[in-house]
Amino acid sequence: MKKQTSTEAILLLEDGTVYKGKSLGRIGTSGGELCFNTGMTGYQEIFTDPSYFGQMVVTTVSHVGNYGVQHQEVESNRIQISGLVCKDFSHHFSRKTAEGSLQDYFEKAGVVGICEIDTRALVRHIRDKGAMNAIVSSETTDMEELRKKLAEVPHMAGLELASKVSTPAIYEQKPDEVKYRVAVLDLGVKQNSLKNLVARGCEVKVYPYNTPFEEMEQWNPDGYFISNGPGDPAATTIAVNSVKQMLQKNRPLFGICMGHQMLAQANGVATYKMHNGHRGLNHPVKNLRTGRSEITSQNHGFVVDAEQLRNHPEVEVTHINLNDNTIEGIRMKSKPAFSVQYHPESSPGPHDSEYLFDDFIALLEQSKIK
Repeated sequence: MKKQTSTEAILLLEDGTVYKGKSLGRIGTSGGELCFNTGMTGYQEIFTDPSYFGQMVVTTVSHVGNYGVQHQEVESNRIQISGLVCKDFSHHFSRKTAEGSLQDYFEKAGVVGICEIDTRALVRHIRDKGAMNAIVSSETTDMEELRKKLAEVPHMAGLELASKVSTPAIYEQKPDEVKYRVAVLDLGVKQNSLKNLVARGCEVKVYPYNTPFEEMEQWNPDGYFISNGPGDPAATTIAVNSVKQMLQKNRPLFGICMGHQMLAQANGVATYKMHNGHRGLNHPVKNLRTGRSEITSQNHGFVVDAEQLRNHPEVEVTHINLNDNTIEGIRMKSKPAFSVQYHPESSPGPHDSEYLFDDFIALLEQSKIK
């Protein structure tokens, strides 16, 4: 498709706010929940993270696209965001190892976006008002038509989306020397999570989100990994039931992001939608067991209810967010199961939290010794 860099584009928010700018990616119209990410790098990892499915991302960094794209930096097999909003969009790239421009990448994937708007003002607006639905268009300026299309965009609360991003078929990855077998329940798994497990000697078998527990158990895994994913965790009831059955087997279990919320719900602890959520590479988290703090990569709009964890007989809090004291990690007191709300695989970084994969390996080793 011929680039149309001068095409006008419109961003319409659910509360009626309008921004006008220039188009990027494919010429078209797209909608989703509008949220912002504070990361200064790693845009390709963000765009291909399945946890962003159904969301339009506002990048707070000024320049996007300046280092191009390459296949090693994807977290899934396609772009997952429903649209991009940024300040300066670069059609040219300077990195020698890049395989193409972000513009071509978006055009091939059919992604619609808008640039050359005041993203600082936009972020301040949704930071105060909260994440909300929005629609971007570079093919029409008819506001009435856009309002009608925006009204058709589903709200994230109550929305089950794991079925939209999970693998349609079982697949495996394994190291040269297999030490452990880990069954992965794919709710929107990032490839770097699998790489971290394989690098530690785990053969991983990745299962679709709705795989019956009995089928996973037939493989006789040493442990279970519950992945990240998009949508409302309260609507992802199939996975909650699977986690309940996993816990009955008393095998080591590690959950990340959506997987963390599944472990909480399996123990009767509710989740709720946040005003804005946490999205970026710079969120401070304190490990309450060690007293150490870590800078983390995060992407979530729902959180576990802290009040329901207070004095819970089976679950204890292990990590908290130092910005707002929300729950960032839990573990079960009588079972080898733990989870974190953030992303310890964090590609491209930071890497403060990779020790959690080592903690999971330690549980797998202890379980095999028993």
